[in-house]
Amino acid sequence: FWHDGEFGTGEEWQLLLKTQKGRYAELEAHLLKHHPWQNPEIAAVPIVAGSEACLQWLAANTTPAE
Repeated sequence: FWHDGEFGTGEEWQLLLKTQKGRYAELEAHLLKHHPWQNPEIAAVPIVAGSEACLQWLAANTTPAE
């Protein structure tokens, strides 16, 4: 990988997190606060379609508890 203009080696991990659009800013802030890198790669990709059961699960499990 390239970092700060230099070629580096090491282990990288890709993590996929799912949340609602309205909660993205909260998730991003949490990741930035707790990630050891100064500028981690964080990208949002919209879910444009999915099975009804999957989308229902996602909505039910990303809604804050009251």
